[in-house]
Amino acid sequence: MDLLLVFLQAVADLMPYAKMGAGIGAGIAVIGAGIGIGQIGGRAMDAIARQPEAVGDIRSNMIVSAALVEGVAFFAIVICLLIIL
Repeated sequence: MDLLLVFLQAVADLMPYAKMGAGIGAGIAVIGAGIGIGQIGGRAMDAIARQPEAVGDIRSNMIVSAALVEGVAFFAIVICLLIIL
């Protein structure tokens, strides 16, 4: 029983560090998603410049890829915010 109380006290003492880590994690998730979506858009524009007749296919693939990256970023942000609560 005493060991459990020691662990609970250690967790309570480290809570500010966990909140700081959650904030940093949310920031990294947002930055990573922004870079990823920027790369997707840039590569799609390069592909459209090379093959203008494939605009529809490239655009649809770009939107799906950007949505997947955005979904992962939202998931990471939610997990980080749950740590804070």
